[in-house]
Amino acid sequence: MTLDREEREAHLPEREPLLHVLREDRLNYPPVPSSVALARHRASRLITEWGYPELAWATGLVVSELGTNALLHGCLRDRLFQVAVVLRSACFRIEVSDPRGERLPTLRSAGASECFGRGLPLVVHVTDRWGTHPRTVGKTVYAEFDLKPRSTAAPEAR
Repeated sequence: MTLDREEREAHLPEREPLLHVLREDRLNYPPVPSSVALARHRASRLITEWGYPELAWATGLVVSELGTNALLHGCLRDRLFQVAVVLRSACFRIEVSDPRGERLPTLRSAGASECFGRGLPLVVHVTDRWGTHPRTVGKTVYAEFDLKPRSTAAPEAR
């Protein structure tokens, strides 16, 4: 059974505030190592500009890890990968999309002598949720941070 957007939203009343997009940025990157650094800096700068500087370091970490995974395991020669950051009323979401839908990330424990396998556990540790979504071509790996409601009252005088 396929649901349209309105039907999906009707089935998720507790997450409805998450669906309201306040800010969004999407950019495609070539599959080269310097792209990961560019994406990390851009995402950290944006979340700071959007009023959540306390998430800048974690945003940089998550974009680095998911971007590196896309570069190492999900990219094909001459095929771009995309990094999206989406600020919603109740959460901040980072998405990294690549063209290899058959290569899904798996959470595993790295051995003491292994060079790889520690990135996704870090993402799990610093975020509230993570997962994958298939695309027509490829996949999207996402991670989300829940946002605490901001007080609109004037700050108290000190």
